[in-house]
Amino acid sequence: MAKVHYISHSGEDRAVEVPTGESVMRGAVANSIPGIDADCGGQCACATCHVYVDEAWLKKIEAPGEMEASMLAFVDGAQPNSRLSCQINVTPELDGLIVRLPESQH
Repeated sequence: MAKVHYISHSGEDRAVEVPTGESVMRGAVANSIPGIDADCGGQCACATCHVYVDEAWLKKIEAPGEMEASMLAFVDGAQPNSRLSCQINVTPELDGLIVRLPESQH
């Protein structure tokens, strides 16, 4: 398990325990985190789980794959630290991970 902090656009921090091997998106859905709709169920096909990864954590997660990078190219408000939370798998090293939710997803 790893604790993941989901920070709303307004600054509210919801920290939840996400099992190792699960995606950051699944942790959000299981804990009713507002702003992560996950319309495609984690198939990297919709970008409704877009998050901004806190800069301090970027080097601890793998870079986006080709399909994710393609989806992010169409996201309004994408930034260099944008990720699809369905593509970030939780590991023990990600304990304390901070992701921020875009304003457009509220």
